[in-house]
Amino acid sequence: MTAPELPTGDLPELRASLAADAVRTNERISALDRDYESIVAGMQLSSTDDEHDPEGSTTAVDRSRTSALQDSARRHLAEVHSAEERIASGIYGRCESCGEPIPRARLLARPTARTCVACADGTALAR
Repeated sequence: MTAPELPTGDLPELRASLAADAVRTNERISALDRDYESIVAGMQLSSTDDEHDPEGSTTAVDRSRTSALQDSARRHLAEVHSAEERIASGIYGRCESCGEPIPRARLLARPTARTCVACADGTALAR
C-alpha cells in the first residue's frame, strides 16, 4: 500500500516550516560561532598548558563539542536548503530510495525527509 500523494495545499505550510527552520538554524550557527570564538579567545589569553592545566581538558572538550554542534547545524541547514530545492523542482515528497510518496504526516513532522518510513528504517528491504 502506498502513501497518498502530498496535497499541494500542504506545500505553503511546508515551505513556511522550512523557512522558519532555516532562520532558527542560522541563528544557532551564529551563536555557536560566537561561542567557539569566545573559547578560542579565552585559550589565547591564557598562558597555561592544556596538558597540565586542570581546566585545559574542559576547554578542549568545550571547543570540540562546539565544533561538532556547528558541523551538525551546518549539515541540517544544507538539508533544509535541499528540501527547498526539491520543492522548487517538483520532486519533493518522493522517496529517494524507492520512488514512492513520502507520507504526509512524515513530511509535516520532518519536512527535510528524503525517504519514506520503510526505507528510512530499513523495512523496505523486507518487501
